[in-house]
Amino acid sequence: MLARRFTIVCLLLSLFGILFAILVAEAGRPARSWDQANSCRFGCVNHFRP
Repeated sequence: MLARRFTIVCLLLSLFGILFAILVAEAGRPARSWDQANSCRFGCVNHFRP
């Protein structure tokens, strides 16, 4: 019973660690230039209608 709980806790902590590492890695990345160039792609479509 104790081993089962320990295993579940270890698996949950490892999953949290992996997700946190992905979050930190994504926050440290610089923005891609094609993302910045197309930032207004869908929001500005209405401005071109007559």
